[in-house]
Amino acid sequence: MPVLKAPPRQPKTTPIQIRLDDEARMKLTKYAEFVDCSRSYVVTEALKYLYRRDKEFESWLAGQHTNSYKPISKGESVQPETK
Repeated sequence: MPVLKAPPRQPKTTPIQIRLDDEARMKLTKYAEFVDCSRSYVVTEALKYLYRRDKEFESWLAGQHTNSYKPISKGESVQPETK
């Protein structure tokens, strides 16, 4: 039996750029420090939590909208849809 355990396998990640107001950025940094992890991890887990808790979003996602998902390629910009 090994003395050291292998680290958990990290999921594939994609870099994104976001803008936060100063207070949100500061609290994100402090929360990451509080739980001893990266800011990226805090954002990822917060979004997962939000998605799990929002039942209306789950229903919407389970419907026809799942077919319109298109992964973003590296270097591709994202433009909001206009209706």
